[in-house]
Amino acid sequence: MIQFPEFEYRQNTLFVEDVAIPELAFQYGTPCYIYSQAALYAQWNALRDAFSDISFLPCYSVKANSNIAILQLLAQWGSGFDIVSVGELDRVLLAGGAPEKIMFSGVVKREDELRKAIHSRIGCINIESKYELEKIVEIASEMQIPAKISLRINPDVDAKTHPYIATGLKESKFGIDIDQALPLYLSLKDNPWVVPVGIDCHIGSQITNTQPYKEAAVHVFEFIKDLEQAGIELQHVDLGGGFGIRYDQEQAPKFSAFADVITPLFSEKGYQLILEPGRSIIGNAGVLITTIEYIKETSVTSFAMVDAAMNDLIRPALYDAWHALLPVNRNDERVIKEYDVVGPVCESGDFFARKRSLNELRRGELLAIMSAGAYAMTMASNYNSRQRPCELLINGEDIQLIRRRDALEELWANEVALPTT
Repeated sequence: MIQFPEFEYRQNTLFVEDVAIPELAFQYGTPCYIYSQAALYAQWNALRDAFSDISFLPCYSVKANSNIAILQLLAQWGSGFDIVSVGELDRVLLAGGAPEKIMFSGVVKREDELRKAIHSRIGCINIESKYELEKIVEIASEMQIPAKISLRINPDVDAKTHPYIATGLKESKFGIDIDQALPLYLSLKDNPWVVPVGIDCHIGSQITNTQPYKEAAVHVFEFIKDLEQAGIELQHVDLGGGFGIRYDQEQAPKFSAFADVITPLFSEKGYQLILEPGRSIIGNAGVLITTIEYIKETSVTSFAMVDAAMNDLIRPALYDAWHALLPVNRNDERVIKEYDVVGPVCESGDFFARKRSLNELRRGELLAIMSAGAYAMTMASNYNSRQRPCELLINGEDIQLIRRRDALEELWANEVALPTT
């Protein structure tokens, strides 16, 4: 059985830190997201320690899990933040994040978003096209506020990950071809309002091999030689994020393994390293708890029909992603059966597992969908007019409700009915 830090069985009942999960389900209902603060901090601390020998700024990727309480903790621990929208910018600022530690990524940034970022004097805007650069030159010159930027170059490195989350190939919509970047940097040489402070790349997500990072870093530093010869002086190199975690049987390297291939390059050059981890910090720190409403037997399939759905956790439907399923109350004496674990949404793609072998399940029991801390609640929707789950943060015995469940009337609060006649 896969082991999950801070989630363990005690007398056959699943606990998160020092709290029994059935107590949380009884008090707050299901479906419900639960996060372990200890697991979150353990990953954060391991990341800092791995790169402690060089100048290093970790910038948590807000899109992985954007709950304000999570961002507050990370800000208190000294994290920077990688954002992709003005909404994420406001979340980080509300959570106490330092503007100078914010990196603004994203392939399409609207003019209002760029204005807000420049006005907030964030640490860096990662440029993804010459057209975006032209727009920033125009806006910063008009506002007369210096805009710190980097160019996100595309190193054409295959990270060997799911095609939906591969971002470093030439056919990707992301980044600027490396052979087109030098003229763009040179165009800023005498510009007082747009200041190139770094260079950026990002090759994908859920990467479980250190070699693509080394390959990308080598490409970046080869390009930096051209910048240095042209008199362009940078302060940082941002290698993005994408460190994988273990969902099933993946061999996800520790942060120290990535440091072993990345750190030597920076020790020689003296640039600050910026990384943008998200999933690897929060992914295994969260679970989604759901109740089995019905067991439905057909001539070919046994269905465990639960109250969570694809609107709560879309990863299996979107990527055919694998999540471990654990009974909250374990009974290993029951026979092993094969189940499709499905939700109530009116889509055949609404499933959490297919042909999964589990000890016999029964109506009314709880299941824990593991490794649901990243790209889970942050991608949740109200499809089928369903209420999004509540979120809980556990710290030892302390329980904090960090997001309440949607109220039904909130689902249509922003809609405008037609006038009655």
